[in-house]
Amino acid sequence: MLKDKVALITGAGQGIGQGIALALAKRGVKVAVAGRTVAKCEETCRLISERHGTESISLGCDVAIEEDLQRAVATTVDRFGGIHILVNNAVSTSPGPLLAQQNDQVLKAFMVGPIATLRLMQLCHPYLSKEGGSIINMASTAAKRWDMSNYGVYAAEKEGIRALTRAAASEWGGANIRANCILPHAKSPALQKWAERNPAEAAEFVNGIPLRRIGECEADIGEFVAMLCQPESSYVSGQSIAVDGGQAYMG
Repeated sequence: MLKDKVALITGAGQGIGQGIALALAKRGVKVAVAGRTVAKCEETCRLISERHGTESISLGCDVAIEEDLQRAVATTVDRFGGIHILVNNAVSTSPGPLLAQQNDQVLKAFMVGPIATLRLMQLCHPYLSKEGGSIINMASTAAKRWDMSNYGVYAAEKEGIRALTRAAASEWGGANIRANCILPHAKSPALQKWAERNPAEAAEFVNGIPLRRIGECEADIGEFVAMLCQPESSYVSGQSIAVDGGQAYMG
C-alpha cells in the first residue's frame, strides 16, 4: 500500500516526471513536485488534484544549486512529515561530438545528473531510513548503443547515476532503503524535440524497438515506477531496468 506515503520527484513539471507523479498520486501518495519552472510544477499539481484529489506541493528547484536541494527536502518534510520515495528525474546534457565539448557544458550536465542525484540521496537518507524507502533514479540506454557518436557525455552522466544507485543499494540496504534505476523510452518533450530535429534517426530508433512504439510517460513509465515502489517489489534493489519496449540488451 502506498496511500499517504510521500514522494519527492525532480523534473516533475512535465514528461516522465509528471507521469510518475500522476501514477503515484493515483495510489494516494502525497507528491512534492519539484522543477525549475514553477508554472509547470503547478500544472502537475493541478492535474493531481483534478484527477485523484491527492495532496501535492509545487517546489521551484534547480537541482544544480545546493540551496535549492536543501530547501526542497526541508519543505517536503515540513509539509508532509517525511519522505518515503525519491525520484531523481531532472536532466541536462551536452550533446555532440567529444571534440566539441566545453568544460562548462559538461560540468552542468554532471551537476544536474550524477552530482544532484547523489546529493538528494544523501539529503533524503535520514527520512528514507525511518520507515524504509525507495529511490528511483533515471538512467539511459545511451551507453548500450553500438554507435555512441554524439551521446558520449549523456551516456557518461547516466552511467554515473547507475553506479551511484548500485552503491546506495549496497550501502543502505541494512536501513531498508531500496535503490533502483530505470532506463526509459518515453514521449517526453525532450525526446519529441530530438525526433523533430533528427527524423531519420528517430524513425530508425522506433524501428529498433521490438514493440514498435515509444512509451507513454504515465501509462508505461509512471505505472512501472509505481509498481517498483509497492511492497510487492520490496526484494528488488540495486537493479537497472530498461523500460524501453525490449530494445536494450542489459547483459
